Amino acid sequence: MLMWNTAERATTISLSPPSIPRLRLHPPRPSGLGRALLDGGWWPRSTDPVGELPGLILALQTHACADDHGPIVHVLLRVADWDGRPRRLRVDGPADARVVRLSWFDSLPAGLLTAICADGHRLDLLTVPVDSGPAEAWAAMELAAHTANHLHTPHLLATLGTATGPADRAETEERRRTWESEGGQWRESPATP
Repeated sequence: MLMWNTAERATTISLSPPSIPRLRLHPPRPSGLGRALLDGGWWPRSTDPVGELPGLILALQTHACADDHGPIVHVLLRVADWDGRPRRLRVDGPADARVVRLSWFDSLPAGLLTAICADGHRLDLLTVPVDSGPAEAWAAMELAAHTANHLHTPHLLATLGTATGPADRAETEERRRTWESEGGQWRESPATP
């Protein structure tokens, strides 16, 4: 039997108006060309999902999901990229208010956010770290939004010099200690002369 607690069913409501997101999306692709690796890039102002996600969801709804895909109903996020972990978020739009489900994963690639529309259409975005410099952030978002982009989010973040943040380094070190305590032996790459 599956038990739900109150926190899992609670809907979080942002008390501030949605912000205007710093967002770059690629232009719509002609039918038959398939999907691009990423649909664009986003540079949030903070790591607070309640403060940042409503503006992004409304912008994506207006520009990317307007083609009969229905509203955005689900957003997948990487745990290490955010401070809070709400499960449901109410988004107040100009025409209505809706609840969007948020799912948190350790296994998502660094900097990846996926928004899913009601019909299953998905939008994959590079999430640029908050502390990135403006020139580098805008360049990374432009590259992510380019239809010929073939770089995954960790590689795009590497161009910023922020591919692994403190949470990633701590997690890697913890995995190393756990593996070694279970009988494994960590080997550093030998230095080449």
